[in-house]
Amino acid sequence: MRERRWESRSALTFPDVLALGERLASLGLKPATPDKDIICYIEEWPVSAPQAIERLDPWTTEEVTLVHIHEGWRGDFFLLSGGYHTVYQRHQSVGTYCSVSHPWKIAETLQTLGPVSMFWLGFRHAHSFIRVRLHTTEVVTPRETRADDRRDLWVDERRRGFVSAIKVLNLPIEPDVEHGSLVLRPFVQKVPFFCSWPDAFGPCQFEFNSPDPFEFLVPASRLAATYGGEPAAVRAYLTGFSESALEEFQAVEPGARCAYRCSAHCPMGELPDILHAIAPAGRLYATLCEFQTQSLLPDGADAWAIVGIMGMEGGGFQIEVRLNRAPLPENEMVGWVETLLGMPVTYALLPPFV
Repeated sequence: MRERRWESRSALTFPDVLALGERLASLGLKPATPDKDIICYIEEWPVSAPQAIERLDPWTTEEVTLVHIHEGWRGDFFLLSGGYHTVYQRHQSVGTYCSVSHPWKIAETLQTLGPVSMFWLGFRHAHSFIRVRLHTTEVVTPRETRADDRRDLWVDERRRGFVSAIKVLNLPIEPDVEHGSLVLRPFVQKVPFFCSWPDAFGPCQFEFNSPDPFEFLVPASRLAATYGGEPAAVRAYLTGFSESALEEFQAVEPGARCAYRCSAHCPMGELPDILHAIAPAGRLYATLCEFQTQSLLPDGADAWAIVGIMGMEGGGFQIEVRLNRAPLPENEMVGWVETLLGMPVTYALLPPFV
């Protein structure tokens, strides 16, 4: 839920976070307590070497992914992705994963879609995939009706956006419209095909798989070329590899920044310890409380809310609130969130591609 999101304006101490938990409990909600085991998500933790992950040894970690970040990159995507693929083939196993992302541009100007979208070329054990995501100018969540007067425009432009990528990639996928929403269907039923990131008008992302590990190398390069050679934010994601394999990946394109993302299991009271372990930079996120808004707003629309804890650079914390839809009229939402938390907030949409 990236679309309906607010952040506290000021940095908080961890005792402030615990006090907020008590405030939410007084409203009849069930926030996590310091001794409750939770999952802490670590993101954008910059490291100088793969060995830095050892700082998290006191906790059980999962989905540990090393990210290579190439900023302002203008190279040949075929050579870059081919280099990652070559190393991947030497070290692949059932639990390994490698993907490389690159922005692409839709061939026409559309009202409801941003001009820059993103794709991922990926490799898993025994198959490859291409994942394509569109960037909507606004997020209208499922069951919301505030854009129904423009539904035909939204659906048509969604279809045209996907067609733009499908033609470049030469994929056997047919966009169609059913019950006022876009649907995507592959002509070939023998390979896995997934649609995700749905909103009120259909999926914003699809993933097409192939048993041929080389099939998408050239098509993905054509899609990258639609970006016109402009400096691009390119990322490679590496999961499940040994330290020696990660060092080989590092040689594919020297000079990339490295960052970890993973999840860690811990009691909520240990969040400051994890934040200290990834200092001086990096972010962490954990859920403090989730609830159905009608428990506090019986006359409002049905919605789900998550109150999250964010650990930030410098050791401080912030609070975020995410909702899957607005339970109140738009002009009342900020006031309600601020009353809920007892602190001022700022509307803060999450980026669509990081």
